[in-house]
Amino acid sequence: MGIIESVEQLRSIYDGCSEASLAKVAVRLTPEYRQMIEASPFVALATVGPEGLDCSPRGDLGGVVRIDDEKTLMLPDWRGNNRVDSLINIVRDPRVALMFLIPGSNTVMRVNGRAVVSADQQLLQSFEMDGRHPRTVTVVSIDEVYFQCARAVMRAELWNAEHHVAPDSLPTPGAMLKATKADFDQITYDREWAVRAKASMW
Repeated sequence: MGIIESVEQLRSIYDGCSEASLAKVAVRLTPEYRQMIEASPFVALATVGPEGLDCSPRGDLGGVVRIDDEKTLMLPDWRGNNRVDSLINIVRDPRVALMFLIPGSNTVMRVNGRAVVSADQQLLQSFEMDGRHPRTVTVVSIDEVYFQCARAVMRAELWNAEHHVAPDSLPTPGAMLKATKADFDQITYDREWAVRAKASMW
């Protein structure tokens, strides 16, 4: 398979980084980076724990994170499946990575840093949505922030509606659950899912 076993082998295959690839890395939010992150309604949150890695999608129309200052992001934990894999990891290992997508833009923003999980009541109250509050807020301290080369999003034509997959051509959530648990009630789950999700968004 031609497995690469050293950093030296790997670097011999790739040309050196361009000036822009290195110059784009900042240790705090610049005004431009702040504007990009404020425009993002979706972030993938990567964490690490003793059992391995986890990557969790987070979304919120109007901005998925709150920027507290040039070094601090706040990510409310809205309703989900209650597995809390990411939060369990953060409690044991604070290292996190975030990747922000902005619909319509080919530029992806990335943040690497360290996080804590806060249940401070005043902080939770400040995130009120439709009379509800998150149960915790992940507070991220930025170590580095930068934008990602746009080629991946461009190659995928991610925002091109002509390439969007028809949802009814894909397995339903109930079908995927039944594939892992043979006696799962797929029909009831799929019938009730949309209403349940809408009623428990926050």
